[in-house]
Amino acid sequence: MLKRFTELSTPLIADACVRLGEPLRAAPAGILPVLPGRRLAGRVLPVRHYGSVDVFLEAFTTHAGAGDVLVIDNGGRRDEACVGDLAVLEAGAAGLAGVVIWGLHRDTPELVEIGLPVFSYGALAPGPVRLDPRGPEALRTARFGEHLVSAVDAVFADDDGVLFVAADRVDAVLETAEGISRTERDQARRIRAGETLRDQTRFEEYLELRGRDPEYTFRRHLRRIGGAIEE
Repeated sequence: MLKRFTELSTPLIADACVRLGEPLRAAPAGILPVLPGRRLAGRVLPVRHYGSVDVFLEAFTTHAGAGDVLVIDNGGRRDEACVGDLAVLEAGAAGLAGVVIWGLHRDTPELVEIGLPVFSYGALAPGPVRLDPRGPEALRTARFGEHLVSAVDAVFADDDGVLFVAADRVDAVLETAEGISRTERDQARRIRAGETLRDQTRFEEYLELRGRDPEYTFRRHLRRIGGAIEE
């Protein structure tokens, strides 16, 4: 999954979901990699954080598989960092591909040195001082913004953000994203060669057809002529 994603991007994954009619499950804006340019893809290893690192260690011991991505639900909190260098080192030792946090991290220089992809809202020095009661869903599901994810989901992340896709639809989404990517690369090449996007998408023809039929959308037009820019 990660190997195929290295040639793609989250915008392409999002467009593929739209084209296939898959739910578009994007993390809230602002979740970015600690080290710009890093990409991440893998099965979701969900964890809900209650103030202690023990829930991460239990997930690594009882639920983790090689290449999984630790997806941490810290409620989007901005008043504490829930992951630091030791937790990330341990994630790497457990064979995980990376960490995605609905919240904050700390120990930024150490995380950069470790190199395992970590995505979060950003850095904050204080760790948690609370210890909340642990719920029964601690290792089963994670809330990430408005979305609920679990081990039946995959996660994709890069500089443009984070997306979740049902694991059994990943192959179809990746195949569609690859097709969109090929089309867009060809369109970019042709623009650089002097053929405008308006010419490529037969935009004047689109305006004429829309004038005849107000229900004729640009997205429908692109699908008819085989173009790509919106999805």
